[in-house]
Amino acid sequence: MAFNLKKVLKALLFSSNQPLAINDIQAAFTRFHEQTELPPATDAVPDGTAPEAGAVVPPVEESPEIIVEVPSDPELYQDVPSLVTTTEIREAMDAISLELKAANEGLLLIEGANGYRLVTHPHYARWVRILRDDPPPLKLSQSSLETLAIVAYRQPVTRTELETIRGVSAEAGINKLLERELIYIVGRADLPGRPIQYGTTDQFLEFIGIKSLDELPASDVLSNRQIDDWLQTAASATKPPTDAEMGLPLEQGEGVTPNLETVTVEHEHAPVEGSEPAPADDKTT
Repeated sequence: MAFNLKKVLKALLFSSNQPLAINDIQAAFTRFHEQTELPPATDAVPDGTAPEAGAVVPPVEESPEIIVEVPSDPELYQDVPSLVTTTEIREAMDAISLELKAANEGLLLIEGANGYRLVTHPHYARWVRILRDDPPPLKLSQSSLETLAIVAYRQPVTRTELETIRGVSAEAGINKLLERELIYIVGRADLPGRPIQYGTTDQFLEFIGIKSLDELPASDVLSNRQIDDWLQTAASATKPPTDAEMGLPLEQGEGVTPNLETVTVEHEHAPVEGSEPAPADDKTT
């Protein structure tokens, strides 16, 4: 039979225990042509020079470690295209995925953040756990899911930001997500104290079934800019209000006075010795 990209990809998928990226596939085709174009080996005497005409070449002792690869179907290695495009690979992978789903034999082809790979159908998960003697999967709590969602949409994010947004301690949720390898330590923020920042892992992408963070659904709550403004306001809530925020006249050089009207303050007069106290409703301008 002639060269069949789909069958070659199937063989590569079954032979790899790691995700198979498109770049890896294209690199394999490049190496195939590089090996095909190598010059054939010639007989040579032990000193490396070609034998003269009529010269007797001593037999070379064969090494038992040398294995000669003989293709079972030579046509698979004929008419191999020098360039296999990304589109061709994707179309072939889509066809393989449809075939596996139609066969319903317990295997699926998925595309993750690092490439394509064959996986067992979720219906057989219990059998796989029994074979590996793995414990049943644990579900994430609502608290952990909320923490994970904030990290996914706000990353890199610090623990203080997490706790400010959620309003509760995030320590337990962070530790659980780190243990499940759904988040990891990205680095440290350029803030006082250099707090640790967290981000999501590739395992998180597989956990929710997307290839990149760009595929996350749009948030219908608040935009990142609105959350930034809110966090800034929340962080400075303990500061006393300024004159401008209170509508009081500003001193010269402090800006435009928001209120030029005379300020009226209601208070009681301090009693003068030998006189009666001023009425409580007395006002001084």
